[in-house]
Amino acid sequence: MSGGGAVWALRHNPGMTGARAARGDRTPRVAILDDYAGVALRLADWAPVMSRSEVSVFDRHLTEDQAADALRAFDVVCTLRERMAFPRTLLERLPNLKLITIVGRSLPNLDMGAATARGVLVVHTDFTHPRLRALVDATPELAWGLMIATVRNLAEEHRRMRDGSWQSTVGATLSGKTLGLVGLGRVGSRMAAYANVFGMQAIAWSQNLSEQTAADVGVRRVDKAALFAESDVVSLHVVLSERTRGLVGAHELALMKPHAYLINTSRGPIVDEAAMIAALESGRIAGAGLDVYDIEPLPPDHPLRRLPTVTLSPHLGYVTREMLGAFYADTIEAVVAWLDGTPVRIANPEALRS
Repeated sequence: MSGGGAVWALRHNPGMTGARAARGDRTPRVAILDDYAGVALRLADWAPVMSRSEVSVFDRHLTEDQAADALRAFDVVCTLRERMAFPRTLLERLPNLKLITIVGRSLPNLDMGAATARGVLVVHTDFTHPRLRALVDATPELAWGLMIATVRNLAEEHRRMRDGSWQSTVGATLSGKTLGLVGLGRVGSRMAAYANVFGMQAIAWSQNLSEQTAADVGVRRVDKAALFAESDVVSLHVVLSERTRGLVGAHELALMKPHAYLINTSRGPIVDEAAMIAALESGRIAGAGLDVYDIEPLPPDHPLRRLPTVTLSPHLGYVTREMLGAFYADTIEAVVAWLDGTPVRIANPEALRS
């Protein structure tokens, strides 16, 4: 498969399937995208899909041109959060595509209008299902671990240990410090609970946060300027939208203490990346722990990769065995329903009329 980077392709040829799925006697082809760790087929039971379709698993990110080539023959693509973009220009190059599965109710880098116009159904996961409701801790746990790694310089010291060196940095203690939470929803509230255990004072701000909501979580609500000025660690937990894009810019970074740290496990564009790099390079802030970026995967020559005060992880917030297993279980359910001609959790019902 040219340009595809398939790890393996498991093929099953059952013959006739439903009219909607097979459109004749052709076996539907299903692509599982961006399975970087090679775990998709082990974390959920794909047998109901494999018995009725030809399944291919891709282990690496595809550029738009690579995807246009590699996915041209596929009827179904199964995505994982925002790992793969589907702009109009790509959708127009996938003539056989009939179904896209997404994690969550929307996919910001999917052109829903273009998919609908082409009659491509988009179906989403069911976040009300108990198997997903129970997995609220994956991202806050990663955020807290990233915070500890950042303030104690673990990534840099790990690198030096691998190189045969010994300690060269001095970290900070979290106990007694102030944690500023930008956003106090599901993840932010869990972070506030962790802060209490670690002996930190938590303050919070977001555009819609009320004093009562903050008080209910045991957090003091402050205005935006106060949060950046008072915090020893600022951690971001808001959804990316037009209101939050660039929410943290040069002005906010200038308000931070020189010994303060920025943690971002939400979305890269919430922070003005150029302003953040400038603040890190100049020592204006002490460091940053980042799990998300403007461009993902992060380009090999990106300046963030060379800054010793930055701890980097490759968008691992939701990447746990439990979380991925739940995501894939929902995906399988959606693909089987489509094969049966009774699609579920349709995000763009207008596509049924296209």
